[in-house]
Amino acid sequence: MKSWVEISEKRLQANYRTLVEEAGGDTPVLAVVKANAYGHGAELCAPVLARAGAEWLGIADAGEGQAVREALAAAGIACDRQPRILVMCGFSDGDADIIVRYDLTPVVWDQQQMEDLAAAVRRRGGDRMPLAFHLEIDTGMARQGIAPGERLHSLLHWLKRQPLLQLEGVMTHFAECEVAGSEQTKSQRKRYEEAIAAVTGAGLEPALMHVGNSSMLDNQCRDNQAAEDNFIWLRTLAADAGARPMVRAGIALYGYCLPIEQSSPASDAVQAKVRNRLEPLMTWKTRVIGLRDLQAGDAVGYNGIFVAQRSMRIALLPVGYSDGLRRELSGANAKPGGWVVLHGRRAPIVGRISMNLTTVDVTDIPHAAVGDEVTLLGDGVTADDHAHLAHTISYEILCGVRAPQRLVF
Repeated sequence: MKSWVEISEKRLQANYRTLVEEAGGDTPVLAVVKANAYGHGAELCAPVLARAGAEWLGIADAGEGQAVREALAAAGIACDRQPRILVMCGFSDGDADIIVRYDLTPVVWDQQQMEDLAAAVRRRGGDRMPLAFHLEIDTGMARQGIAPGERLHSLLHWLKRQPLLQLEGVMTHFAECEVAGSEQTKSQRKRYEEAIAAVTGAGLEPALMHVGNSSMLDNQCRDNQAAEDNFIWLRTLAADAGARPMVRAGIALYGYCLPIEQSSPASDAVQAKVRNRLEPLMTWKTRVIGLRDLQAGDAVGYNGIFVAQRSMRIALLPVGYSDGLRRELSGANAKPGGWVVLHGRRAPIVGRISMNLTTVDVTDIPHAAVGDEVTLLGDGVTADDHAHLAHTISYEILCGVRAPQRLVF
């Protein structure tokens, strides 16, 4: 293998337990494993989370749900002990049968989706039990969901007459959970409240309500200032509706959180509750495949953006942007780039990262040798470090790594 990824089972379990502890015993934590568990391997992570006690797993589509369900079974987890699986990004034609067959719980917002599900339940003898689903409300992101208003009222009254479908949850997605005191979040909260009033007013009784991501659990107010705290607000709203709140934890499971942004001086009351207790799971490694001595004036890589200013030694690594090592981490004389870790020391990237190869400066690491193990991402270099240099977020860095994965304790 030119590179490989090690995923820490121990850290995943610890991160999950931290989030459960912060949520409280009455609040289930939906562990999001969509997008291949944010690049960590859903088929590796899902069984670990199930054994750690996860009640729910979140995936993007029916195909992911099928793969996760099969991975749980292959790991020896009995059907009656497997977590519920929420299909978070809707479904396409033909997916309704997969949802019913693999006992998935879909997120829906359209009558046609519901009719497709009911038909799939009917084909499998669904008169025995209704299919549970979660209704998504569009509170201001203009992606998925039905907006509060007349269409929602009509849908709810139609739904009451459908014996094969059960409204189990009502959800939305906040666009700025990482922004303390966000005006957009306040607007979304109001629209969600309107939707919940419509749901309960129609005589429907959802068991679960969920609105936010990892940042919602991480960014909480000191002194329980409920007006600013989205988590406290959700707990109160759910209790008033006779439901339980649920938290959707994604990036936090894998050891990262977006930084808190303060929208005003008044929002300073918000503090990070969990991020300092989380540890990244992913360690991405490779090996040195070559060493070369340079003289002053030697140019390195495409376009010669790095020129040796003295005698130095560089190591060649068999990874590049085709593997997910971002080109923005290239190192030039005018602007240093990223780094890797070799023998516990930083080795700066020099020259332009190419499709399959990267060069690093090992002049000050005298024992560097061909075959040495190199950390590209992990202890000593984080996804946040890469994201800063690539002008993106840690999510994109983690999801972009393309290398074989294995679970380590």
